[in-house]
Amino acid sequence: MPVRHNRGWILSAALAASLLSAFGLSAGDWIGFRGPSGLGAATVANLPVEWSRDSGVLWTAEIGPGGSSPTLFGDSIYITAYRGYAEPGQPGRMEDLERRLIRLDRTTGRERWAVSTKAQLPEEESIRDEHGYATSTPAVDSDAVYVFYGKSGVRAFSHAGAELWQADVGNGLNGWGSAASPVLFEDLVIINASVESESLRALDRRTGEERWRAGEIRESWNTPIVIQSPEGRAELVVAVVGKILAFDPRTGQPLWSCDTDIGWYMAPGLVAAEGVVYCIGGRSGGALAVRAGGSGDVTRTHRVWTGTKGSNVSSPLIHEGHLYWAHDQLGIAYCAEAATGRIVYEQRLPRAGQVYPSPVLGDGRIYFTSRSGTTFVIPAAPRFELLAANSLEDRSLFHASPALEDGRIYIRSDRTLYCIGRE
Repeated sequence: MPVRHNRGWILSAALAASLLSAFGLSAGDWIGFRGPSGLGAATVANLPVEWSRDSGVLWTAEIGPGGSSPTLFGDSIYITAYRGYAEPGQPGRMEDLERRLIRLDRTTGRERWAVSTKAQLPEEESIRDEHGYATSTPAVDSDAVYVFYGKSGVRAFSHAGAELWQADVGNGLNGWGSAASPVLFEDLVIINASVESESLRALDRRTGEERWRAGEIRESWNTPIVIQSPEGRAELVVAVVGKILAFDPRTGQPLWSCDTDIGWYMAPGLVAAEGVVYCIGGRSGGALAVRAGGSGDVTRTHRVWTGTKGSNVSSPLIHEGHLYWAHDQLGIAYCAEAATGRIVYEQRLPRAGQVYPSPVLGDGRIYFTSRSGTTFVIPAAPRFELLAANSLEDRSLFHASPALEDGRIYIRSDRTLYCIGRE
């Protein structure tokens, strides 16, 4: 696909290394939810395998509650948090609720600045399962940092912390809160505003002006991804209740839809490789693969396989012909053949409990972080081997997905950001 703007979004993991420099980014940048490709994988080296609260933690930063993941850009880390209301152990008043965009020094973890945004009221009185009011991960390019605060809107900030624009994408609320993160594509910021308005919105990256809108985005908490069809067409894909939907990311024109046979809301994100989209999700379980590039309802023509094993919260990984994921409640790690859906292994992670963060892949290993703060390390290969189980003993909740760079892993609890590395 031709690059039309110098700030375009990366369409696949295979293109990441060759395109990063064209967008003013370095190979060490983790520029949005699930990294430079949106697929949870990065080309990094020298990642730590074993650590604990007393060993391997290079620094910590107390950032406040939230479930958003860290974004890495240049010498900085960007992350969101909330305060003033419903903080752990501090009820507070709804009138004091505000979101914060925080910029930290990537080397030391010191705060450089923080910008607060007052919540547009009324907000949801409580968020189920303690997910909180800051679950959307920032996206970043060389010009700005883009954040999504649900009913309180989408906002762009300069790297100095000045607000550049804000846009409203709806005022709906939900007891599970708002979770999807901004996606950058060419000169657009794309938002899954399912909770706020049952829509996808594409905003001009420079001004925040709405460029297109697509409807019928129901019961969808996942962040869309942009992929390439086998013919080279750019497709924006998102999972909604019962379906995968694909749109032209430049215009919002619907391209195709595929039934998933999953009857629950969709939280896990999609992944894709070699023109095939993979989906897991639903409390009742479920998984499927569908070929991209179709038109209209492609359920009968493009659906490759379906399965019964899935996860209701965390997203999968795709690597060298295999899918990897963990069940959110059972703490079971799965590996499946991408071509057929056949389960290669299902192994319980010892004392994992709930697994809400999405896994990440780097340096030939997969990192699963549990909700209680233990990170399980296994090979990125179709054989199960537990290399390490690393507990941070934080006594708080871990909902965010880790971020990776050479030699370091950044893991966020609902109050602390940990920088893990080789000492």
